[in-house]
Amino acid sequence: MSGTETFKVIRVIGNNVVMVQGGKKELEYVILGKGIGFGTKTGDAITSDDPRIEKLFKLEDREQWSQYHHLLEDFDPKVLEITDEILNSITTEFPGKLNDKVYLALPSHIQFTIYRIRKGMDIINPFLEETKISFPKEYEIALKAAEMIGRAFNIEVPEDEVGFLTYHVYSAVSHVPVGQLVKASNMVGRLVNIIEQERGIQFKNGSMDHVRLLMHLRFSVDRILNQSVNVDNPFAEQIKSKFTSEYGLAKHLAEVMEQDLGSPIPEAEVCFLAMHLYRLFRGRTQQSSQAKEEF
Repeated sequence: MSGTETFKVIRVIGNNVVMVQGGKKELEYVILGKGIGFGTKTGDAITSDDPRIEKLFKLEDREQWSQYHHLLEDFDPKVLEITDEILNSITTEFPGKLNDKVYLALPSHIQFTIYRIRKGMDIINPFLEETKISFPKEYEIALKAAEMIGRAFNIEVPEDEVGFLTYHVYSAVSHVPVGQLVKASNMVGRLVNIIEQERGIQFKNGSMDHVRLLMHLRFSVDRILNQSVNVDNPFAEQIKSKFTSEYGLAKHLAEVMEQDLGSPIPEAEVCFLAMHLYRLFRGRTQQSSQAKEEF
């Protein structure tokens, strides 16, 4: 913002969060800042140069704003405080502007997580291994966040939940919606299952083959979801003619991705996948042969 602007307080959410309206376009904002709500009343004025302001953001989607408007009314102030600490730890590791939506999405997630844990509800994350491999730095931040939540609310945060927190960390930094991350992870898991079933094999979690396959499939799915990324494979024709079996499997996987993701799969992408499958299966065959010779 340029120049000093004045905002009218609509509602005080807690000591560190207020909802306001104002600015040049008379928009609604959420202001976060230590003590910003202490002693503040509805109708009070806050100027944009107030030293207590740490974050000021708006939600342009009116439907989404309405959703978060009700959530904010119910937030535990302690949840907002721990959220602020977690966001500070994220910006320490990833300097730069975070996704504005994380300031509401993360406390909402944390509050629901605390509720589920206290009610004894299971938290099951089928994407945990893939998440740890795909986003190692974000996972470490999420692990510390889980410890902070556990200490603050005297609960035990399971590792499966750390995986879900990782999504929020990555989303905050990359500006990729959490829903898209879940969709991509679900797709990767499904592709691995298809490969195992069609080839009659099973990958050991954390093995080199498993890690390489997960990473390749993850990058492939991300490229497809991000349609602005152009893929070029100068060896496409050679791959199709030389690795016919792997190309057939890659074509099947591409059809599944196209159906679920709703995006066309470039032929170059299919051939990259076929090449990776060839290297993967060749490596497993060589390892199996060596094991038999040693035996």
